[in-house]
Amino acid sequence: MFCDACGKEMQAGQSFCSACGKPTPALAVAQVQQPVGKVARHLPALAIIWLVYSAFTLIGAGVLFVLGMTLFGPWTHFQNRPDVPVEFLHVLFMFLGTIILIKAVASIAVGVGFLQRQPWARSLGLVLAFISLLNVPFGTAVGIYTIWVLMSPNAAEDYQRLSQTA
Repeated sequence: MFCDACGKEMQAGQSFCSACGKPTPALAVAQVQQPVGKVARHLPALAIIWLVYSAFTLIGAGVLFVLGMTLFGPWTHFQNRPDVPVEFLHVLFMFLGTIILIKAVASIAVGVGFLQRQPWARSLGLVLAFISLLNVPFGTAVGIYTIWVLMSPNAAEDYQRLSQTA
């Protein structure tokens, strides 16, 4: 058998060419056919889904801020009506908008962390997945998919191995 890169003769069972270091075709095929875990297969899709989900969450936070400032802000025409609790609604919309904005920023961090295979992203992703289960229907779907991928058997070891190679 001869090396297809440099042409040097190779012994039977030799894994690498002694002249150029190229792996033999049998070794290359064996390396390609190694089983890939569930986490490695689904992590890129999971990262993109979290980034898209966070974009929609940011839009929701923006809508709450705009509604809080335009409908119940300090210059609204409801200020002179005693039957509308303008101050309370303004504070409520701003508070909810802030909470959703924090969730959106954390979701962006999870998506970027999954793309970069950061070790902390799995923990934060699971926390946000459980929180997102309450956001029917899209948050529920994202949460279930995240929990299914990251809490499967051997998922912690698979993710740890992936984060060490990144």
